[in-house]
Amino acid sequence: MKPLAALSLVLSTATLAHAQQWPQFRGPMARGVVEGRAVPSEWNVESGRNVAFKTAIPGLAHSSPIVWGERLFVTSAVREDGEAKLSSLYGSPGYGAGESEKDEGAHAFKLYCLDKRSGVLLWERTAHEGVPKTRRHPKSSHANSTPAADAKHVVAFFGSEGIYCYDHRGELLWKRDLGTFDVGAPGYDEGGFQWGFASSPVLAGGKVVVQCDNEGDSYLAALSLEDGKELWRTARDEDSTWSTPTVHATSANGGAQVIVNGYKHIGGYDLETGEELWKLVGGGDVPVPTPVVAGELVFLTSAHGRSAPVRAVHVEARGLLDPDPDESEHHVWSLARRGIYMQTPIVCGEFLYCCSDGGILGCYDAETGEEVYRERLGRGTSGFSGSAVAVNDRLYFSGESGEVFVVNAGYEFEVVAVNAMGENCMTTPAVSDGTLFFRTRHHVVAIRDESDE
Repeated sequence: MKPLAALSLVLSTATLAHAQQWPQFRGPMARGVVEGRAVPSEWNVESGRNVAFKTAIPGLAHSSPIVWGERLFVTSAVREDGEAKLSSLYGSPGYGAGESEKDEGAHAFKLYCLDKRSGVLLWERTAHEGVPKTRRHPKSSHANSTPAADAKHVVAFFGSEGIYCYDHRGELLWKRDLGTFDVGAPGYDEGGFQWGFASSPVLAGGKVVVQCDNEGDSYLAALSLEDGKELWRTARDEDSTWSTPTVHATSANGGAQVIVNGYKHIGGYDLETGEELWKLVGGGDVPVPTPVVAGELVFLTSAHGRSAPVRAVHVEARGLLDPDPDESEHHVWSLARRGIYMQTPIVCGEFLYCCSDGGILGCYDAETGEEVYRERLGRGTSGFSGSAVAVNDRLYFSGESGEVFVVNAGYEFEVVAVNAMGENCMTTPAVSDGTLFFRTRHHVVAIRDESDE
């Protein structure tokens, strides 16, 4: 069977079954795709057209909202003295600067719970208070990791400030201090550039999976969802990464694997034991995008460094894979210099979409890697950090300046609409029950067809 022959069935079954839930970064199985109830393509935040609610959230954070049932969860880092500064955005005078923000003072690290229909704040909890243990990039925040939830638990990960598990009423169930993560530019001595922790937790099989790659001891670990106890830890010979792992059920033995991006070590690990299953080296040296699984292929990309590849690997891969697809059974295809830096790619139908920092959207045949088109979103003056989501046959790309581009999926490049959020937007939206939930600089904004109200 061809790798993507069953893709439509796989995606429609999975996404319809989880249509109401958006339990982690990029939603069910990190695919970012929903099929079923449509969401608006056009809205107006200023006038309120197709805007269900706009709820203020204090602080600075790049974590995305998640949804379980009727509740929406989002985290933030609220500075005690004044508002935190967000700078070094694409096209700004300081873009690309590596220096860290300094002397920001104490913060409150918070988890908020909203009613997903009305946006009313149901509760908030302060997980930790204090001066952050490490610094952040001017474009980053102290709350980059998206929380994760199931029917009973909500897990918020604040990197060096710890990981916290609550129930849906806001009761703290457990917390763990995983140590200090020096996440920054590879190769710099201690005290050099620090850019902020960003990998998000993933819940699977009664476990909380965390990828903790940094300039210290890097590792992948699984904690018990019930009490936070460490179940296994696998060391990784890796520099800092900002990627969230993906958990995928393996058809061959009924088990599951944890798939991670990296530079020295891209690969898969057994969910139950942490044992390495396969390995691929030589991506970009500052890996950010999350692995995406569609059909029988894993799509991996990064863009910092010379090779900047987009790669497709078979989900049943085992052992050390050759970087050259012609020399590897399970390394299906690779494209040099087509990788993307900040965004996680998305598969919609038979196509793989990769949007660069500068808004160059590449569309590829997901099965073969053949380029379909490369076009620009916008005028090239605004960047793209948040990852795209797809609802049915339309894709939503959020620009840093607050413009959301709606693009039709398919062979032809077609921008259906451009919508202004009115604020910077650095995050990936959530989708649930016909509603798009955007996290902007100061708000959570719900976009829903006003005829549904």
